[in-house]
Amino acid sequence: MRKIHIYITLIALLTALPLFAAPRLTVVAVVDGLTSENLATLRPYWQQGGLRTLSEEAFQTRVTYPHLVFGGNETTATLMTGVTPDRHGYTTDLYFSRSDRKTHSMLEDPSVRGIGTQEHLSAKALLSQTMTDRMRLSYPSAKIYAIGIQGPTTILLAGHCANACCWLSEKELQWVATAAYTEGLPSSAYEQNKMMRVSSMAARQWTPRMDILTYTSPTEQERKKSFLYDVKDVLLHSPEANTLVIELALAIQRDEKLGMDATPDMLMLQLNTLSPTAQSDRIASAEHEDMYLRLNQDLGFLMEQLDKRIGRSNYQILVVGRPIKGTDAQTLSDIHMPVHTFNADRAAALTGTYLMALYGHERWVDGVYGQSIYLNRTLIEQKRLNLETLQRQVANFLMDFEGVQIAMPGHEAMNYPYLGSSLCKRHTGDVVYLLQPGWRMMQDEKKTVDHVIDDNPASPLLLWSGAIRPMPQGNLDATGVAELIF
Repeated sequence: MRKIHIYITLIALLTALPLFAAPRLTVVAVVDGLTSENLATLRPYWQQGGLRTLSEEAFQTRVTYPHLVFGGNETTATLMTGVTPDRHGYTTDLYFSRSDRKTHSMLEDPSVRGIGTQEHLSAKALLSQTMTDRMRLSYPSAKIYAIGIQGPTTILLAGHCANACCWLSEKELQWVATAAYTEGLPSSAYEQNKMMRVSSMAARQWTPRMDILTYTSPTEQERKKSFLYDVKDVLLHSPEANTLVIELALAIQRDEKLGMDATPDMLMLQLNTLSPTAQSDRIASAEHEDMYLRLNQDLGFLMEQLDKRIGRSNYQILVVGRPIKGTDAQTLSDIHMPVHTFNADRAAALTGTYLMALYGHERWVDGVYGQSIYLNRTLIEQKRLNLETLQRQVANFLMDFEGVQIAMPGHEAMNYPYLGSSLCKRHTGDVVYLLQPGWRMMQDEKKTVDHVIDDNPASPLLLWSGAIRPMPQGNLDATGVAELIF
């Protein structure tokens, strides 16, 4: 009887193994501007392709973010780490430096040289483990590569310990990389550069794949003149950018033999759906729709090749959208939603004038960025003034500004619900303010907008697996996406 019991137990364990065994290859694609609404609108028009397959076969849900979304890589960092900006440290794409009173890339790292680029970038500023870091810890010999359109996004996808990552240079028309990773520029990317693959794609013209009137959302101008771009002028916002990413991903998979042994590997991809003239994530032109049509083909080609090379049951694909532009002001106005603009530079200038009236004609404000005002702490110390008193005075002053919902000293904001999860101690200013719903921030007189793109934006997530595996239920918090891989 005991032998029978042991036999049944072994059979049960062996039967359960395929349900929980890690796939040989995991592909994670973060897609700029991808929305559930656009996918639903276009689905009937796709007879085949990757997005069609995913819409029919993948687990699907919507991802929401428990922090402020500015349309930058704060969302990428949250998706990759499973924690909010107060813990992973990436609050906005740029941060204000008190030392030179200028803004810098959050991933700027002067100690790391660029390969084929003047950019000096690394993941050093990211304080938390990413899903690629967790893969490396779980499987030290895993092969992990990130390929993307822009440097910061691609580096966040690569994490701290990928083999390599590379992205497109619109200026150099080639693949570039950072020496922060052991392999530098992957050999597959080097070969493509030698063959001038990016240059040859950039020499093309981008025109509609179909008759302009067969698109669902052509503009009046497109109805009259269609659309035409020289790809070199809009490379990073053209369908060719996605095609180049997929091509290089497949070349790396082949050359490095990803998914060809028992150790799980990862391919991390940045893709894009936003055309050059897109004013929101919502499709409002034929060229924007064409981006989706071509992406559908590229993802279909990726899945077709992986089916042939490593087998359908040996890989999984996670596709998740990244909110970039949200809903445009005109669309909100059309449905009678109020949209207002808050001039951050003007608010900082008035704050400086206010402090001059109180404490004398000096430069009391160092700068303003990302919902924060930075006071001149050196001057405050020299004048032997109480910093907290000035913080409170400035916060009360800002509360009188139209459009400001709440303002408070930076150290208090760190403990404020929702707002606190969006801030990082290293980069939070002396006074933090939050705008009322319907208000967007104009950073300077050139109308550079640094805004919360929507109230509670959501992104589509599609997880396709060739093997049976457990799936979650209902909508998903962005901090839970990393857990899907593990």
